[in-house]
Amino acid sequence: MAKKVKTTIKLYCPGGQANPAPPVGPALGQHGLQIMDFCKQFNERTKDRPGMLLPALITVYEDRTFTFIIKSPPASVLLKKAAGLAKASSNPKAEKCGSVTMQQVREIAKDKKEDLNTEDMEQAVKMIKGSARSMGIEVKE
Repeated sequence: MAKKVKTTIKLYCPGGQANPAPPVGPALGQHGLQIMDFCKQFNERTKDRPGMLLPALITVYEDRTFTFIIKSPPASVLLKKAAGLAKASSNPKAEKCGSVTMQQVREIAKDKKEDLNTEDMEQAVKMIKGSARSMGIEVKE
């Protein structure tokens, strides 16, 4: 018989650096989960991506067990990393804060493709270009 799902939790944690401090501890503790079990498993599975902000989708079951899926980092994080920026433009229409090449956009789209709602690579590239434009990052052909 399948386990009964109690809730799902979405957390953003740096790869290899999850610890019981907020936001992880309070989010998991209120559902009665073993916080250190999650931290150890998350850190083990993300040790190859240290410091990268990763979303984790945690499914909590009635018997206080859990499973989790680690998704790819947000497009904004990948774009800022590719452009070498600490933060995006506060006024993207008027101020351009950096640039990325079309090759970098294709690499980001390839990494994000399984989490995007398209199967077509060109549509995925358009989505990443739109994210870049909304952040004030110029895409060079």
